[in-house]
Amino acid sequence: MAKITFVTFDGVRIEADAENGSTVMESAIRNAVPGIDAECGGACACATCHVYVDDAWQEVTGEPEAMEEDMLDFAYDVRPSSRLSCQIRVSDELDGLVVHVPERQA
Repeated sequence: MAKITFVTFDGVRIEADAENGSTVMESAIRNAVPGIDAECGGACACATCHVYVDDAWQEVTGEPEAMEEDMLDFAYDVRPSSRLSCQIRVSDELDGLVVHVPERQA
């Protein structure tokens, strides 16, 4: 189990427990994190679970794969730290992960 901190666009911090094997998006949905819409339910078929991975965690979460990069083309205000939260798989290694929610989803 990992603890994930979601920072909303207006600076509100929401701490959530996430089960190993689940995704960051699933944790956001379970904890009603505002700004994470997840319209496709985690199928990497939209960009409505877009987050910015905190600088300290980018190496641990890794780089997006090709399909995720293609979907990020549809996201709002893409940055080098942009990821789709449905593609970040939770493990003990991510305990303490911090992600920031963009101003809006695409």
